[in-house]
Amino acid sequence: MPATKVRRSRDRAAVRPSRPFILWREVLTAYAAPALMAGTAGVVTGQRDLVVAACTSIAGTSAVVAFLVGAWLRHGGRPRRWTVAVPRVVLAAALVVVAAGAAALLGWFVAQWLPAHTAIPATPWLVRLRIDLPVSAVLATTIVTLRWRSTTRPSPQ
Repeated sequence: MPATKVRRSRDRAAVRPSRPFILWREVLTAYAAPALMAGTAGVVTGQRDLVVAACTSIAGTSAVVAFLVGAWLRHGGRPRRWTVAVPRVVLAAALVVVAAGAAALLGWFVAQWLPAHTAIPATPWLVRLRIDLPVSAVLATTIVTLRWRSTTRPSPQ
C-alpha cells in the first residue's frame, strides 16, 4: 500500500506543470533571498559591515547575475539548442565557471587594481568584494540556471 501512495504523488508531480520562468521574478528573488539571509546573519552575529554588504554587494551582484544569466538563457523566448540538449548539471557547471570567473576578475579589479592605479583608497569593503562577488555569482547562476532548465522541455530531434 505505501508504494501506491508514493507512486501517486510522483505521478501528480509529473503531471503538474512547473511554475513558468519569469525573469523579473527570478531577479527579485535573487536580490531578496541573499539580502534577507546575509542581513539576518549580520544582525545575529553583530557584524554591521555584513548587514550593509547584504543589501548592496551581495544582493546586488545576485540580482545582476540573475538578470544576465536569465536573459541569456531565455534568448528571446527560444532557448539555444545546446542549452536544452546538455544535462542540466553540465549546463549549470559551465555557466557557474563563467560567471564566477567574471565576478572574481571584477572583484580583483575593484579591490586591487583601482586603489593601486587611481585616487580611490583601499578600504575594507573593497576587499570584501573579492569574496562577495564570486560567491553571489555562483549562487545566483546555479539557481537561475536550474530554475530555467526545469521549465524547458527538450526539443524534438
